[in-house]
Amino acid sequence: MDKSSRKQLKGIVLDSKMEKTAVVEVARRIPHPVYKKYIIKSKKYYAHDSENKTTAGDRVVIVESRPRSKMKKWFVKEIQKNS
Repeated sequence: MDKSSRKQLKGIVLDSKMEKTAVVEVARRIPHPVYKKYIIKSKKYYAHDSENKTTAGDRVVIVESRPRSKMKKWFVKEIQKNS
């Protein structure tokens, strides 16, 4: 699998209290199917953070990977901005 074909998402770290895991919230702007007004939908992802560098409030880029546990299928690629 080519590294560039993996999905990348940008989000904000909500919680990083677990060992080597960060909870990242990704928000997306999508048009409402009927009214066409843009609404914000958000989703939480569990991402693998091997060095425990992230803290709550950090902006990060997460990348799709093989499943590391039941819920962790992403890993933290880079921290764009610290809180």
